[in-house]
Amino acid sequence: MNPKKIWSNFTVNDLDRTTKFYTELGFKPNGRSEDLTSFLIGEHNFVMHFFLEDKLKANVEIEISDAHLANEIIFTLSAESRDEVNDWEAAVLNAGGKIVSKPKAFGEGYYGCVFADPDGHKFNVFYM
Repeated sequence: MNPKKIWSNFTVNDLDRTTKFYTELGFKPNGRSEDLTSFLIGEHNFVMHFFLEDKLKANVEIEISDAHLANEIIFTLSAESRDEVNDWEAAVLNAGGKIVSKPKAFGEGYYGCVFADPDGHKFNVFYM
């Protein structure tokens, strides 16, 4: 098997809020419908779909974790410098997100932080 593409599907409660949050962080819009808002991330245009929770649950017929209570996955966003990590912290807060772990050094040569979007989905911003 050799999948040609991989993307993510998240659940959200408010498409307008999600669209605003990720747009303010500079993610590239990839379309919007009544059921989802979508973005392209990074140099290779990784697709992230954000579905209204009831729509995605109905389609996949499985229980989806509450991101405020448990980590379904934590994506890592690369940063070019420590300053860029700090810039992410400010941008996330300004866009309405939450800083889960403030920017800090850890290990030798590593610096990063963790944030959550308004629906609790976690992202690690990482510089090394």
